[in-house]
Amino acid sequence: MSIDQSKLDELLGRAVVDFGAAFHAGLVVIGDKLGLYKALADNGPMTSTELAEKTGTAERYVREWLSCQAAGGYVTYDPSSGRFSLSPEQAFALADETSPAFLPGAFQVAASAMRSYPEIEKRFRSGGGFGWHQHDHGLFEGTERFFRPNYMANLTSNWLPTLSGVVEKLEGGALVADVGCGHGASTILMAKTWPSSTFIGYDYHAPSIEKALQAAKKAGVSGNTSFEVAASKSYPGMDYDLVTFFDCLHDMGDPVGASAHVRKSLAPDGTWMIVEPYANDKFEDNINPVGRAYYGASTLICTPASLDQEVGLALGAQAGEARIKDVVTKGGFTRFRRASETPFNLVFEARP
Repeated sequence: MSIDQSKLDELLGRAVVDFGAAFHAGLVVIGDKLGLYKALADNGPMTSTELAEKTGTAERYVREWLSCQAAGGYVTYDPSSGRFSLSPEQAFALADETSPAFLPGAFQVAASAMRSYPEIEKRFRSGGGFGWHQHDHGLFEGTERFFRPNYMANLTSNWLPTLSGVVEKLEGGALVADVGCGHGASTILMAKTWPSSTFIGYDYHAPSIEKALQAAKKAGVSGNTSFEVAASKSYPGMDYDLVTFFDCLHDMGDPVGASAHVRKSLAPDGTWMIVEPYANDKFEDNINPVGRAYYGASTLICTPASLDQEVGLALGAQAGEARIKDVVTKGGFTRFRRASETPFNLVFEARP
């Protein structure tokens, strides 16, 4: 076997980056949970001692954490003063939960998913599934924190307005089902924007529904918002003007069955909005950083979740438009189109 040294060096270089990133993910979560990023953003340049005092943490740990963050480009270091700070861009991405570029939620998802890797390894051998509900609870919180900034940036201002006649219905008072709602970020955002409409969030995961109820109360939308434990193929209600699925259709064991149930639950002129991870139809077109992130999440989270349910179609997080259309039309829908997209999402409109 002949080794091309330049190609080997290139691979080893990527591996060094990934090796460091694996540790870095956990440290981002720690910095977020302990308020280290926020303290840096709010208080300007600080030494490790000053940051530790401000956050009630141990200086020696903080010093090592800061060193790693600076080496990774997540924190800025000034050699002349020996102090660390966040640039405006770093603060925007790491310390502001309302920012559309907020990153710690994504790292929380990765760190929490990794806690289940021994169980996923067993499924590689058996072919069995591993349910969403079986993961570390940090995955549920991290998922909400990961997706919420993107929804805040796009859902009410960009995505819903691209659907035919939907905003007009919401303004006049529509009945909406948000299926697979998790902690309710999407439901609550829509409810705050259109107080004349009624929103019901459904999720099979009871602890997430409890969190959603608490979040709705805190947000002041309990008057037009409710949450119930229900599955995608059996949630109650009829004549919905709008049904939404946010980043969850590919997780379902029987997405065709879910599609058929949506069709049955919609009003005759109702709309189904489906938001899915961005993916091209051809695998070779997904060999890129976004595809890598989604394939990784799909291996540890999405595919095992689907295989844990009946049918177990296992679409995966990189299903692409053609496969989503196939699922939707098999469920009885006759109209399907891509309504919008971002570098991370595809937004589809389906109508009876």
